[in-house]
Amino acid sequence: MDDKESIGDTLVMEVKVKVSQKLDPLNSLIEELKKSSDEIGAITVFVGVVRGSHEKEKVLKLEYEAHETLGPQIIEKIISELKTKYNIIDAIVEHKVGVVQVGEEVMYVLIASNHRKEGRQALAELVDRVKHEVPIWKKEVTEKASYWVENP
Repeated sequence: MDDKESIGDTLVMEVKVKVSQKLDPLNSLIEELKKSSDEIGAITVFVGVVRGSHEKEKVLKLEYEAHETLGPQIIEKIISELKTKYNIIDAIVEHKVGVVQVGEEVMYVLIASNHRKEGRQALAELVDRVKHEVPIWKKEVTEKASYWVENP
């Protein structure tokens, strides 16, 4: 997740993306992000949690599947674009796959930036783009039925 590579005397942080059955502890991700630069003035965080209802139905659990190689590649591409667009310093995205219970955390998105404004803008766009562009599929299991959900 946190591969680093040297180019000359410059340490380049590789994009940090993880799609797996377990999320890393959020505090460790914040600490890892802080290592990216001493120019970080803000770290903006989104935590996605499984809701207990959807359209008046009680949700029992969600089941996530993802394209193992394409998913992270697309997230890396999006982050690269947002680094240019918002001049953010670094980002981390982790998304859970498998069965996820109500109340469980399912996605972490963290943005390191010089200032909070560009961090908030990049965070909002990154969360939306992960939900709409990345091949991660969600099956919702309710008391009445189970069905695949398409993000609007």
